[in-house]
Amino acid sequence: MADTYGNGLAAAPALESGNAHPAALPYDQTAPVIGKVFFDSPEGPKVCSGTAVADPAQRGRSSLVWTAGHCVHAGAKGGWYRNIVFVPAYNTNGLSGASRSNAGLDRVAPFGVWWADWAQTSTQWIANGTSTGHGTGFDFGVLHVRPPSGSASLEETLGQVATVRFGISSAGAVPSTSAWGYPANKSFDGELMYYCHGRPRQFVLDEGQPFMYRIGCTMTGGSSGGGWFARNRDGSLVLISNTSVGSRSSTWLAGPHFGAVAQDVYRSVSARFAHKPRRTQ
Repeated sequence: MADTYGNGLAAAPALESGNAHPAALPYDQTAPVIGKVFFDSPEGPKVCSGTAVADPAQRGRSSLVWTAGHCVHAGAKGGWYRNIVFVPAYNTNGLSGASRSNAGLDRVAPFGVWWADWAQTSTQWIANGTSTGHGTGFDFGVLHVRPPSGSASLEETLGQVATVRFGISSAGAVPSTSAWGYPANKSFDGELMYYCHGRPRQFVLDEGQPFMYRIGCTMTGGSSGGGWFARNRDGSLVLISNTSVGSRSSTWLAGPHFGAVAQDVYRSVSARFAHKPRRTQ
């Protein structure tokens, strides 16, 4: 997470406090579309969070994962990360210590380990993104992942995926949102899923960039890329953002608005795999 910003955002509206709450167990039943992202960087192994999302070109058979741009590419002064994997419902039973170390793969990765064979983010993040939060208005990324074995897609394996909503007019149009992920810094260890719930406020970190959503939340690095959900008027849940940046004091998180650029990234990855044959083992 690009979380080097302090709390002195003069133009940002005041936030409600937002403590992180542990997700209900087991994750494979309560939140199967949320998972942990692992990858290698020049500085060593890193972690993020991600969400299994629908594929407009492969309805019912999606293998797309939404995450943050900085979880796939280092931004203006770096390159693409390597060996990216998505583990949906990671550590589904919330095991800790020796019980987790000694657990079988089915308890740590109940749906298997899904390797990314494609990652994409915005050209704006690649050109302008920094570890101090610049470029975060375009800090989103999409993975295509391949099955651990056989030919079943991620959606077929999980039984569900999240729908992505683009073009919301303002943060004020969203009465409430919940941000999910696997925070790994400070008082968290990256092994448990948490969420924060709040009414999003609108602000901009970089002049000229699209607005972002911001909520009070104590989650830390590791939750980057995790999905932000809201409800449509019919009550259905949709993905509206992903965690991008937070405060030094771990009191708030912010995520980008999904506009035309985000939709183009999403559609581009979808189109790339639209006619790929099923993989067999």
